[in-house]
Formats: sequence, C-alpha cells, structure tokens
Amino acid sequence: MLNMSLIDPLDARILLVLDDDPDATILGIARTLGVARNTVQARLRRLSRAGALRDFGQRVDPAALGYPLVAFVSLEISQSSGDEAAAGLVALPEVIEIHSTTGDADMLVKVVARDTAHLYRVTNAMLTIPGVKRSSTAISLAELLPTRLRSLLQAVAEKDH
Repeated sequence: MLNMSLIDPLDARILLVLDDDPDATILGIARTLGVARNTVQARLRRLSRAGALRDFGQRVDPAALGYPLVAFVSLEISQSSGDEAAAGLVALPEVIEIHSTTGDADMLVKVVARDTAHLYRVTNAMLTIPGVKRSSTAISLAELLPTRLRSLLQAVAEKDH
C-alpha cells in the first residue's frame, strides 16, 4: 500500500496538468506551473518509482478493444487457496480487476467480454480455477461514473493555496 501523503499539492497540480493534456511535455508543465523543469521531472520520476502512477493501459476503454460488456463477478474462495485462485484469475485476459473483499464474497472480479456467450465462457473458466468454489455475476448495464480521481487531485492541489 502507498504512503498516504505521497502526493503533495505540487505533485497534484502536475498531475492535473497531465490530466488536462496527456501529451504535455515536462517543459510545458514547468512553464504552466511556474516551476523548474528539473522539479517536474524529478517529481514525476519519484511518483512513478513509488507506484503512484498507474499504467497507460488503464486509460484504454475495453470496448475499443472489442469487449463492450462489463460484469462484476463475486467469488467464494477456499480460504487456503486464495493466492492460487488469484493467480488463476490473473491468467485470464478478460479479468481486468480483482479485489479481495469482506462480506459474502471473498473476491470481487471485474470482467470484460465480447457478449453474454463470451461472458458465460469466462465465468465457467473461473470456476475451473483451483480454490474457486462459487460465483455470482452481475452485468453492468451502464457506467454512470467512470473511475475518477480529478476531484481528489484538486482537493490536494488546493491545500497550499
């Protein structure tokens, strides 16, 4: 888990500039914010090394890759097989997110598929993974709010103003 205070107000402002213009250069960001180019470069390098910046692939819409259907699969996992089950799930390319959870399910898995027949095959493949005992699937009808962090970045960026 990341340090809770890893991103400070200047880091947040740098990330907001990149959110506005993903093609912004380090020099362009520095000019926009009125800071040294080396400062921007060092901060982005630090954030990257610390794991605060996620992969570019997370910006790609799965529908653009031919996977318009999104589903959430709740899994009951054998308590002694959690790591093995997670490894088996990671091996399925349609599995795009996995969370270990509390409550009725042990894992919540976000899956993408081409259509319902494809989703059926994916969920059946999940049930063959050692340690996976039971599943329950909910198909997303519409994404009402995509993952967003801009409002959190803005709150951090405004801390020193």
